[in-house]
Amino acid sequence: MAGINATRGLNENLAREILELHTLGVRSGYTQADVTTFANVLTGWSLNAAANPDHGGEFMFVKRMHEPGDKTVLGKSYNDAGVEQGRAVLADLARQPATATHVAQKLVRHFVADQPPQALVERLAKVFRDTDGDLKAVTVALVKSDEAWDERRGKLKRPDEWLISGLRTVGIREPMVERLVGGHALLGQPLWRPPSPKGYPDEEAAWIDGLPSRVDIASVFAARVAERLDPHTMVDEALGPLASAETRESINRAESRTQALALLLLSSEFQRR
Repeated sequence: MAGINATRGLNENLAREILELHTLGVRSGYTQADVTTFANVLTGWSLNAAANPDHGGEFMFVKRMHEPGDKTVLGKSYNDAGVEQGRAVLADLARQPATATHVAQKLVRHFVADQPPQALVERLAKVFRDTDGDLKAVTVALVKSDEAWDERRGKLKRPDEWLISGLRTVGIREPMVERLVGGHALLGQPLWRPPSPKGYPDEEAAWIDGLPSRVDIASVFAARVAERLDPHTMVDEALGPLASAETRESINRAESRTQALALLLLSSEFQRR
């Protein structure tokens, strides 16, 4: 009724994002009809826009904005039970085998490799299914996997990871917020503003073009802290046995403490995890 009165059509974006990005994944068997029906299921799901800080932004269900009637999603019928209809669909989506695989792939891609080892993905997906989606259990299985501790550091740190690891390395616990936020934006990862509903990319290709900007940031950053730090000692503190002979030699040959510290922050070992 609210849609009719406001002459507004159905918005399918959230339904498509839930199916494609957060549960089943692309090419997992759902159809356009499933997207449309699921979007109807989600009508009436909204946020409390009240200025009251105790309740503003909270989830709310507006019955007048909900499309009434039973719905069929992925071949299963759901009775018209208001907000519970949508919750029932979400619960079933979470238990789909495709969701287990999709979530496992995302975790492995983020923490292990841009090209997720299939054997690890399958093991994590099995844990997800066996524990009814217990993400803690899935995480424990990931941490205990041999693949997660491979000596090859294949993941390029995203801008936030590189910036934070740099602050930790030099012992800064309370950075200037404006500079930190500006650094995120300069490197292409503006804080809390991902480029799409998918979030920030996990693949190296999305961040490789920003490496020249890391040179500028590392140089400015190093100049501010180099006077109180010994870059040669910092190599062992920051990298330990990961530091290659080439990295150590480059830092030892640096013309200044500032340059040496910048080279440490820009080294391949420090840029990757």
